[in-house]
Amino acid sequence: MARKKSATLTEGEQRLMEVIWKLGSGTVSEVLEQLPERHRPAFNTVQTMLRIMEQKGYLRHAESGRAFVYHPKVARVDAARAALKNVVNRFFHGSAELLTVRLLEDEQLSSKELARLRALIDEAEQR
Repeated sequence: MARKKSATLTEGEQRLMEVIWKLGSGTVSEVLEQLPERHRPAFNTVQTMLRIMEQKGYLRHAESGRAFVYHPKVARVDAARAALKNVVNRFFHGSAELLTVRLLEDEQLSSKELARLRALIDEAEQR
C-alpha cells in the first residue's frame, strides 16, 4: 500500500525548502549545490521532491530555457506555523496548553526565556 502524502513538509523536503528560502529561488542544480556533499541526493531525487513540493503548494516554477526555476509560495514562518499546528493536532489533541506544559516540563529554559514567556502570557491576557 502506498504511503499517504503529507500535507506538511517532510524532513527531506524541509531541507530543500531551506535552500530555496535562502536563495530566494533556484533550479534543481542550484539547490543540489547548496546541500552538503555527504548527504547529497541524486539529481532526479531532488527534481522529484521539488515537483512534489510544488503539488503540495509550497513552490511554484517558471521556465528558464530548459530548466525550471523554483520559487517559494509559502513563507518560512507560515510553513513553521502549519507544521506546529500539525504537531499540536497529532500529539496533543489540538491543545496548545498540553504542548506548552510538555515543553515546560521537558526543557531547561533560561530565566530570559521564562521572562519572555511570562510577557507573552500577560500580553495574551490583555487581548
